[in-house]
Amino acid sequence: MPQKRPMSPFMIGPYYRPQITSMMSIMHRATGVILALGSLALAWVLVSLSMGEQAFAATRSCLASPAGKIALAGFSLCLMYHLFNGIRHLFWDIGKGFDIPSVYRSGYSVISLALLSTAAIWWFAASTGGAP
Repeated sequence: MPQKRPMSPFMIGPYYRPQITSMMSIMHRATGVILALGSLALAWVLVSLSMGEQAFAATRSCLASPAGKIALAGFSLCLMYHLFNGIRHLFWDIGKGFDIPSVYRSGYSVISLALLSTAAIWWFAASTGGAP
């Protein structure tokens, strides 16, 4: 009698061990959701800006709090990860980088670029006085 195998490769855990390819796919989807939710925060900032100086000052103080800074840092990391992984997917769409060594190399490159660019954004913002 043939052994029953799981039907879906997304059953990470008892059937499949996590690999960079599967985890990056999940993270790409998760960062997309976070960016969509973050667009609501951007709308909140724009609405408070349109409501006047006092409303925007309250929003700015909220974003300048430790929790606000953590949320902004997380949002910017999600943005950079989603950007670089999207570029990786564009290369895949034209048929480049499908061999396993290239897939792993580009995966680690996406992670490195996301972390480095997020750090650079925050360093630049803090050094120019632009960070809340």
